Amino acid sequence: MSLAEIPLCVWRKRSQSFVFRGQAIRYWVAGQGEPLLLIHGFPTASWDWHYLWQPLAQRYRVIACDMLGFGDSAKPLGHEYCLLEQADLQQALLAHLGIDQPVHLLAHDYGDSVAQELLARHEEDRAQIASCVFLNGGLFPETHRPVLMQKLLLSPLGWMIGRAFTRDTLVKSFRQIFGPRSRLSESELDDFWSLINSNNGPRILHKLIAYVPQRRALRNRWVRAMQTGEVALRVIDGEADPVSGGHMVERYRALIANPDTVLLQGIGHYPQIEAPVQVLKHYLAFREHLSSLALKVACS
Repeated sequence: MSLAEIPLCVWRKRSQSFVFRGQAIRYWVAGQGEPLLLIHGFPTASWDWHYLWQPLAQRYRVIACDMLGFGDSAKPLGHEYCLLEQADLQQALLAHLGIDQPVHLLAHDYGDSVAQELLARHEEDRAQIASCVFLNGGLFPETHRPVLMQKLLLSPLGWMIGRAFTRDTLVKSFRQIFGPRSRLSESELDDFWSLINSNNGPRILHKLIAYVPQRRALRNRWVRAMQTGEVALRVIDGEADPVSGGHMVERYRALIANPDTVLLQGIGHYPQIEAPVQVLKHYLAFREHLSSLALKVACS
């Protein structure tokens, strides 16, 4: 079984736009049913979800945006990018769409941090989260192992490194984090580079990477939110990822009570691209389990 891809040119044509704090944000909506918010990672964009988009839209109302500074959304040069503001953006998008019911989250990488903040806001009655599934991401700063390019972007010379970021740089970085049997085609690499390069993206990469120290500052708040047990959680993780692979899942199992985790052997940092069929299977199983629990409660 394989899932059909959505070519980037088609994906872009299906986008819509709204204004968030004076900046144009590109977003996508499809399907009907319970709202499912997909939150992408760094340095890519919502097209990361294109293999899963149609099968998920057959079951849920699926929503995604290119966050501020990513993909085809605005990338203001003088802006100070912040994970808390990205969480504000997700909530603004839901309000723009008139969604006022609990939302399910499916997040990856940088998006995991945004989802963690939304979970913390749920605990504070500032958001309504029905469930959350994390794909490979730095849920715990102590387990995050940044690649060389991330370390360079975090350095005082990060602004120069970002401006020198090219398609070849992207290819070298992706080769480090994808699984040994899930390499991207040249066409796919062209598309990912197109999204990063859109709106002069490389010139702000050193600003976007500020999420790394922000994660450290917010770590305890976010871990507490995951530990409450009020919102159902699952981790679906590419085990071979050197950044947030099996070692991160070990830490998750140590810190979260009754941990629900799935390890995908031989899969790297982008499981939704490298193994979309497996991710879909494990995500739908998670949702079916939640539905069965809800039915038992309703019938008791």
